[in-house]
Amino acid sequence: MMGRKEDRLSQPLEVKVPSFFRCPISLDVMKSPVSLCTGVTYDRSSIQRWLESGNTTCPATMQPLPSTDLVPNLTLRSLIHLWSSAITLPHPASGGGPDLLAKIRAAADPADPLRRLAAFFLSDDVDEFEKNNLVNAGGCAAAIAPLLKRPDLETAEATVRVFVAVLTSDCIEIGNRKIAAAAISSDLASSVSALVRILEHGSGLEPRIDAAILLEKMISMSDRKARSSIAESAELIREVIRLAGETDPRAVEPATAILALISGVRRAREEMVKLGVVAAATSVLASPATSPAAAEKAMRVMEAAAGCAEGRAAICEEEKAIKTVVRRMNKAGKEGAEAAVAVLWNVCHRHRDRRAADAAAAAEGGLTRLLLLMQSGCSPAARQMAADLLRIFKVNAKSCLGGYDTKTTHIMPF
Repeated sequence: MMGRKEDRLSQPLEVKVPSFFRCPISLDVMKSPVSLCTGVTYDRSSIQRWLESGNTTCPATMQPLPSTDLVPNLTLRSLIHLWSSAITLPHPASGGGPDLLAKIRAAADPADPLRRLAAFFLSDDVDEFEKNNLVNAGGCAAAIAPLLKRPDLETAEATVRVFVAVLTSDCIEIGNRKIAAAAISSDLASSVSALVRILEHGSGLEPRIDAAILLEKMISMSDRKARSSIAESAELIREVIRLAGETDPRAVEPATAILALISGVRRAREEMVKLGVVAAATSVLASPATSPAAAEKAMRVMEAAAGCAEGRAAICEEEKAIKTVVRRMNKAGKEGAEAAVAVLWNVCHRHRDRRAADAAAAAEGGLTRLLLLMQSGCSPAARQMAADLLRIFKVNAKSCLGGYDTKTTHIMPF
């Protein structure tokens, strides 16, 4: 009897978890509770896996989801945090962030603790409150931002990794992301120069991708003046175009995003054309590995290039540019499709380049794609441009019907 009593005493006490603290999918205590439009709350990682698997219903109610937006349940998150603190559950990473930050400040070579700090922000096992508190009250961003300008590339790359982890994490609050962006942008010229150095001389593709992601975040969160200042760097444009030429989609995504963001700056647009952005965008659009999101951005870059004489000349001289724009028109999202029409209209109709018009008319399925766009609820401007393009195509009944899906009824616009 005594032995059984001692056995029971030696066993850990079972903690009773409130049922509404558990994720309905994983049944574990939620780390990042988010609510669907149905009102049901799930752990972010679990519901994201559900949605990314192609499901379009609420797992608990099986109701169709008109929206897949995930809204943080801050009240429940606070309750879970208070509960877990009260029962003093052991946490594998508890206190890890502040300790790592202290080591970074004291280290002559901070690269290793910087990498561990990035892992801290990326870990699903670290409480969101700890992460956010380290950025906010802990002053993490301001403390490590100067390390980006260190001459040793290893430290600079590790610093970028931390900022990328903070700025791309869903669990970091928007206000704290802005704190991080402000810290890295406080000395804008030096930060951009350091990121360009990593793009040019990075120890591998991963650090170059990180540098591009951080640049994209900085540009997208900058005001017009700062964006124009960043866009004036010819070295940045050259290296981003080079990164867009990589075969890895992870490199292409941020590279095309940067080019699309800065293409609205006139001086940057001219420099982009001069450094070969038309050929790079054509390659991105031609690749079957390119995602619709990246294709949309590449189309916007082509549209910007078509807005200047040098860009139109480059589009006409690039052998596959026009045909590639036509072929990718309906596979680049709505904005990408309208950008494609704008490219063709600028070159073929407004400036009446015969080479471009012939290439567009000869592109397989071009007529069909234009008609489908006009029937897809596009903007009035895009519809008018598409109608203008149809008039310069050599249309006849045979070619018109040849590319059609016979199960669909199409209406000719005129």
